[in-house]
Parts: sequence; C-alpha cells; structure tokens
Amino acid sequence: MENFIVSARKYRPATFETVVGQNHITGTLKNAIKNNQLAQAFLFCGPRGVGKTTCARILAKTINCTNLTPETEACGTCESCISFQTGHSFNFHELDAASNNSVDDIRSLIEQVRIPPQAGKYKIYIIDEVHMLSANAFNAFLKTLEEPPSYAIFILATTEKHKILPTILSRCQIFDFNRIQVDDISGHLNKIAIREQITVEADGLHIIAQKADGGLRDALSMFDQIVSYTNKNLTYKSVIDNLNILDYDYYFKLTQYLNTADVSQALILFDEILNNGFDGNNFINGLASHLRNLLVSKDPQTVRLLEVSENIKQKYITQSQQVQVSFILTALNLANQCDLTYKNSKNQRLQVELALIKMCHIPSVLQLAQLPSTPATDIDQTKKKTDVKTAPAVNMERPEPLPSPVENPVKTIETAPKPVSSAPPVIPPDTARVAVTPNLNSVNKIALKPNPAGSMTGGTLIPSLNALTNAAGAIDSDEPKFVFGEDKEPFTYEQLMVLWKEYVQKVKEENKINFYTILTTNDPELTKPDQITVSITNLAQESILQNELVEFLNFLRTRLKNFSVGIVTKKVENKIENRLYTSIEKYHYLLEKNPKLEEMRKRLNLDLLP
Repeated sequence: MENFIVSARKYRPATFETVVGQNHITGTLKNAIKNNQLAQAFLFCGPRGVGKTTCARILAKTINCTNLTPETEACGTCESCISFQTGHSFNFHELDAASNNSVDDIRSLIEQVRIPPQAGKYKIYIIDEVHMLSANAFNAFLKTLEEPPSYAIFILATTEKHKILPTILSRCQIFDFNRIQVDDISGHLNKIAIREQITVEADGLHIIAQKADGGLRDALSMFDQIVSYTNKNLTYKSVIDNLNILDYDYYFKLTQYLNTADVSQALILFDEILNNGFDGNNFINGLASHLRNLLVSKDPQTVRLLEVSENIKQKYITQSQQVQVSFILTALNLANQCDLTYKNSKNQRLQVELALIKMCHIPSVLQLAQLPSTPATDIDQTKKKTDVKTAPAVNMERPEPLPSPVENPVKTIETAPKPVSSAPPVIPPDTARVAVTPNLNSVNKIALKPNPAGSMTGGTLIPSLNALTNAAGAIDSDEPKFVFGEDKEPFTYEQLMVLWKEYVQKVKEENKINFYTILTTNDPELTKPDQITVSITNLAQESILQNELVEFLNFLRTRLKNFSVGIVTKKVENKIENRLYTSIEKYHYLLEKNPKLEEMRKRLNLDLLP
C-alpha cells in the first residue's frame, strides 16, 4: 500500500513559476539572481501558509544551480539540484529557531559559517520562525549577519516581524508576503483536482478558499479532508457540511424576509439555523458580510470586490437590485451593534432576534420618513370634509422656532407642529381627540431621497440606529400626544395665572416635586400674545420641563382655547439667599441697618453671645 502524502507536501512548488500568488516576490528574486545582485541576508515575513519557507528553499536551490534555464529557474537535473532534492546537500542548512533559540545554537551556527562550500558557490542558511530567538541569541547573531563571508547567505522567515530587533531588520532585505487571493487558491485547487482525477464544483472550491483566509496550506489541508469525506466527489453541499459553514441560500432567503417585513419567517429561519448547530454570533457576522456583499454589488465598479464564485456573484447582483441602499446600510448598522453587544448579553439569542425584528421594520420606517409635507389637494380637502370621524390631519413639518428678545435671550423648547391652514375644523376642546402620530422627531431632520438607478451615489441618507429604534416602535407607543386645533382666542395674563396655579396644585398632588419647583420658583411671563416664558436655573430643569411639556401645553391650550400657545425658557441666575443662623450674624445684619446699635452696645457694656 502506497503511503499517502498530504497535498501541501506533494504539491509544494519546486520553482518560482509554480509559487501561487506571490509574483512580486518571485519576480524580484529572479532578477536578483539574473543580475548577480544577491543580498547577504533576506527576511521573508507574512501570514502562515503563504510560501515563505517554500520561496526560501527555491531560492537556495536556484542560486547554486549550475545550469539555470533562460527563465532563471533551477534545472533540477544538475548535481547540486539533485543533492538538494534528496536532502544530501552540504550547502543548505535549515534551522528551526522555535526549538534552537539559545546563544549556544547561534554559536554553533557561526562555527559552521566559517567553513566554505566544498562544491557550489554559496552556503545558504534558512532560519525559520526567527522571531523565537532570544534577545541574547539575536545579539550574538548580529556581527555575523552584518559581515558574513562572501559565500554565506542567510534567509530568515517569520510570521511576526514586529518581534524582531530593529538591528536585525536593518541588516536584511525585507520581503512582505501577501495573503493569497481567493481566485488564486481556488484555481490552484482546481489544478490539483484535475491531476488527482477528483470531481469538484467551483462554488465548493471558492468556499474552501474563503475559509483558508489567504493561507494556501490551510486550503490544501481542508481540501484533503473534504476529498476523503466525499470519496473524491467534492460538492458545494459537502463543503459547507464538513466545514460547518452557513449556506448562502440562508442569507438570501433571510434578506428577502427582512426586505418584505416578514418577521415570523425571519425568526423561524433563525431558529432553524440555531437547531443546525450554528452560533448566533457567527450568524450575525455572516449576515453582516452578506449585506456588505449586497452593497458592493450595487455598483458595477465595486462588483470586483466580491470574493465569490460567478454563480453566487450573479445571485448577489440580482438581489442587490431588489433592495434599497438605505435598507442595506441601516441593516448593517444594526448587525454591527448586535455583534458589539452579543458577548456581554445574558440572553444572546434575544439580541439577535431583536436585531432581526428591527431590520424587518426598516422598510416601513423609511416609508414614513419619505412622506411628503406638501399641502393637501382640493380632492383631499373634499374627502376630509365628508368624513367627520376622521382624526385631524397632522403636518409633519418642523415648526419654526419663535424669535427671542434681543435684550434677554431665551432658548426655545420644540413644541407640537402647527397645523396647516387647510386642515379640517378641530373638534371642541371638551371632546377633542388626541391624534395618534408616529414619533419621528428623531428622524424628521433626515431627507430620504430615493435613487432610481440604485447606485450608492446620489445623496441617499440613512437614519441612525437610535432614530430607527425610536421610530420603529413609535406607533404603538403609550407616550402622550399633542392636541391639535385651530382656535386662537386671545387671553390675558390673569387668565393664564389662574390656570397656572390650578396646574401647580395638580402637579403637587401628583408628587412631581422637581416640576413643581420650576413652576413655583418664578412666575411666568407673557412675552407675546401666544408665547409664555418660563425661568429656569440649569439644564436639568430644562430637561424636566421638556418631559412634562406635552401634558402641560395640552392643558393650557384646551382651557385657553388657543392652540398656538407655546413655551420658551429663559435661564436666570440662581440667587442663593444668605440666611442668618448665629447671634453674631444677626447682630451684624442689624448693624448694617443701624450703625448706632454698636454705640448703644458699648454704653450698656453688652457682650455678644455665640
């Protein structure tokens, strides 16, 4: 029975031409050999499995080859190449710094360097994982590395360049190896599959290449495992089952449910994914990656950023045309927020489900935010007049702030929107109905402009996460709403104070101490016929007034029969009363009123008691 050799060893590149995805490295090394400009020391650094040690061995074999090809490759047939391939070359030494990292090991290496090659031109020393050397070993190696014999070449390989001393780095030519692209890995795997007579699907090879994260050795290990699992019939389904990867179809179906606001199906699909053994955090990260792929599929210039097979790429392009950019960006924001809070949550499943529910509400929220604010047409006016039971229409436009006096600047608190002149007649105050309106205060500053072309450019703005959260659940909110009407009867300051004191008593009975303090500290001012100015001393009081503003204005407007009444705030200095506690303080206070009091005290020979 023939011994099995893993693909990572069996198909290890033997020439520069067969190295995958590192053309910038191999091209430079071939030119250096061709022009006889070899450095005394090389440093190969990069992630695992990208070809650092392989390129070091190819370089060592090529520079001692006595019969180079026109492409500056080792011939593989000369005595030097044959001895290298069989492992009997005395001109090639490889040291594992992970297990030989002491000063004694470096001293032994230096002793070997002094011996010139018996055959060939160079002696090559490869030190793998060089960052594992101790600080003393590095220092012992410095002199030899800087001034080696003319026949000695050092090739250092490491995955962690930042751990190497700067004095070592300055003595080497540094080559940074890149992560291998997904297409390069899948193409290399396809060549191996053809040579091994293995049936493969392109989608399955792309999944392996993505999972390898730029490391060809990892990709080859997974390839061998799945080939054994499938008995040389590598399919997309077998890859995702063996590597425990969520199928693309899950995310395509989920995006469709989210875009159509189908909460039930979205939650059922997530439950199915959990029952298949997948982690919620991996799921939400996969959903974020899927949304990112949809985003780059929107623009033909960014489609090349998709690292998927051609079949999957067409699915992304098709679905991206069905989803708005605003939906994708808002959903990405929600997915990212869920990922940040997932690990610290005690109910992790609820975090993901809550994110999915919010994503389902994105289309409805965006639709509300796009409602036009133009006046109603004549047809709408006629329709409203005939329907008496219909609630008053609400203009979503933001009211202009009331101007404040120049000599005493005040800060305006946003009140309810004023109805347009074309609004229907208001119901009398005693039977007035409160109009239920979506709480879009947090998103009414955002102008959403649909882009017919579907491109990412065009000025489409997306509501923030807080805006979405507030607006999505605002329709079912129990928060008080403003009462709207058209009555604007004039009122006097005395009428205002009567209602003011009545509401103060109501607030006192409800035990709202902080609001009671604001209303009773200073009397209100009627700065304009429909503008009431309230004095506050700090921002905390302004926040308290803002929270109670809806009920307070509803009370005043309905009782005064004036729905244009608004409240502004004016910050005043907090005057601290100087209270007199001791007898001495009281005496000095009286003394300021009447200086002769001191003369009387002296005549009567009186003392001040503490």
